Amino acid sequence: MPQAPVQFGTWVRRFHPASDARARLLCLPHAGGSASFYVPLSKALAPEVDVLAVQYPGRQDRYHEPSVSSVPELADQILEAVRHLDDRPLALFGHSMGAVLGYEIALRLQDVGLPAPVRFFASGRRAPSRDRDERLHLGTDAQLLAEVRRLGGPNVELLADPEMRELVMPAIRGDYHAVENYRHAPGRKLTCPVTVLTGDSDPRVSIDEATAWEEHTTGLTELQVFPGGHFFLVDQNKGVSGLLADRLARLGVGSRGAASAA
Repeated sequence: MPQAPVQFGTWVRRFHPASDARARLLCLPHAGGSASFYVPLSKALAPEVDVLAVQYPGRQDRYHEPSVSSVPELADQILEAVRHLDDRPLALFGHSMGAVLGYEIALRLQDVGLPAPVRFFASGRRAPSRDRDERLHLGTDAQLLAEVRRLGGPNVELLADPEMRELVMPAIRGDYHAVENYRHAPGRKLTCPVTVLTGDSDPRVSIDEATAWEEHTTGLTELQVFPGGHFFLVDQNKGVSGLLADRLARLGVGSRGAASAA
């Protein structure tokens, strides 16, 4: 792999090194989430896939840093940290807010003349063109926490501890501010295939909103619906990881950025 920039180690975690992997998958967490959310997926895909997980500022080992409350700014910073990853096919996976970030990073790769991702996996998020008037970032801590609990995120029981809440609330609020104020730029489209994953009872994403991802790429789009709510991929890890392994195995890559459609 080409020499990594200094900020790569700040932004990216590799839980299961896979130096001989045929492809690389960059994973982007949900609002309030951290890189460790993707440990099960990394374990399931290694060593065939080199799974990298982004660690946003303001959480875990970066808790002392202020969160970035703008999707475009966050996408710019992540791009600078990972743009050197050009030695093997690169795919992107983002869940919830991470899907919005993955979309923006993929567009930026195209904008700066780097190869497009071989595939983009958009999980648990409506298409960028499907806006909702959401203002939870303006609410009280209690209102934000109620929403987090309603969605059933991982380790949500830890929020019962006051010290833990004090640590994580700035990151949660900053992420909600970023994603609720995000608006995509009409007219820009991805060129890669897009696989959309959603839960059949996700209160945040309707099937119509998930299907609308097809409007945002010139490549092929497929929709995969799993049993479960917003965090369906926690209970459906085996099915999700199997889907990703299958799609990445189908790449048929001659050079990075050239992939056969599923």
